[in-house]
Amino acid sequence: MAKGKSSVFFCQNCGYESAKWMGQCPVCREWNTFAEEPVTKSVKSSRAAGNRGAAGTSGRVQQLNTIDLKDTPREGTGIGELDRVLGGGIVPGSLVLVGGDPGIGKSTLLLQVCRNLAGREQKVLYVSGEESLQQIRMRADRMGQFADSLYLLCETDLERVREAIEETKPSVVIIDSIQTMFNEAVSSAPGSVSQVRETTGVLLQIAKGSGVTIFIVGHVTKEGVVAGPRVLEHMVDTVLYFEGDRNASYRILRSVKNRFGSTNEIGVFEMCGEGLREVPNPSEYMLEGKPENASGSVVACAMEGTRPVLIEVQALVGRSSLAYPRRTVEGADINRVNLLLAVLEKRMGLLLSSSDVYVNIAGGMRMREPAADLGIVLALISSARDIVISDRTIAFGEVGLSGEVRSVSMAKQRVLEARRLGFDTVILPQSHCRTIGAVEGIRLCGVRSVRDLMTYIR
Repeated sequence: MAKGKSSVFFCQNCGYESAKWMGQCPVCREWNTFAEEPVTKSVKSSRAAGNRGAAGTSGRVQQLNTIDLKDTPREGTGIGELDRVLGGGIVPGSLVLVGGDPGIGKSTLLLQVCRNLAGREQKVLYVSGEESLQQIRMRADRMGQFADSLYLLCETDLERVREAIEETKPSVVIIDSIQTMFNEAVSSAPGSVSQVRETTGVLLQIAKGSGVTIFIVGHVTKEGVVAGPRVLEHMVDTVLYFEGDRNASYRILRSVKNRFGSTNEIGVFEMCGEGLREVPNPSEYMLEGKPENASGSVVACAMEGTRPVLIEVQALVGRSSLAYPRRTVEGADINRVNLLLAVLEKRMGLLLSSSDVYVNIAGGMRMREPAADLGIVLALISSARDIVISDRTIAFGEVGLSGEVRSVSMAKQRVLEARRLGFDTVILPQSHCRTIGAVEGIRLCGVRSVRDLMTYIR
């Protein structure tokens, strides 16, 4: 930065710093994301945080073989679905970022965590920069009784928050939200790149230095990512995202980063009057309301971490009056659906280029794995030819460009989940029939290509 400059430009998407304004960020390639902010006058807090070890110890050099390995202690939150996503519970001294759309349930979930921990006589400090004490109390009254070990603080000044933490010495701190916190050492507005970065650095120092677990609530942008620099997600230990339509009752909590556990697990919740209720069996929940004897409806199986989830794939194929037929997809990758349409037209002779095609994953889930290919293909064939697929049949498998059906991971877990929920037929890749073997109460229909599907759906 040139000497004498009183301000610099930051990319609001990734945090890239520049001495002049640019239309496109050279790092994240986003347009019109640069904003001017004053130069930070003091970097004392950042240097102080950097001079301390990861657990509040001195940063002395140690040999790898002399480091004592111990099991990471965890504290249950009293919410099984949240503990699953966290990897078994909260780790003392960790910094957890919780993001999601407005009104999705972030504050409600964390207040329920506070109630459970306070009920075990643990001190919990809830810091709110957006709501008053009366608003928090009104929401808490809907959830039930709270113990006296829960403390509330409405404050945006980070220094006063630090003093409150040192005074009360809680085991868990909730910061709602990071965009409202203000650090006097940084001469820029709350929510700016500099403020979010420096404030998170101070909170990281507090968490690692004193062993306090800190949950940070983060706002999200219209693209669905946490507002502020991407460095925010790199600094914290765990990043959790709430997904789902806030007008619907379901909520999905997903981990996209976790230094203490897997990032493949999800937690499913239902919003009710008393707060968020756990959904221990998401397959049954996602299949509620499935139509009977309707073409274009097929049950597929997706793996979310170690948990198989059965969901309904819906397809509607109809003659188009437009020069360019519509292609609308909800819950799946539209490019993947277009690929499957091309495979059906080339390998099966199913003319779909002049038809409008709509594909929907019921329940609001997003199918991220290729195992959903076979379910989507079946739904498209069912709708195009008006063939009803049995309500007790599920399908999973990856479809290649040659029309072949390829194997997927954890096939046996998917089959056992289907049997548990009362399904009697599974259409799957032929290669899995040999590895799984016979399963009592369920019929395995192996297919090598999409052409083989007609054997089972006519």
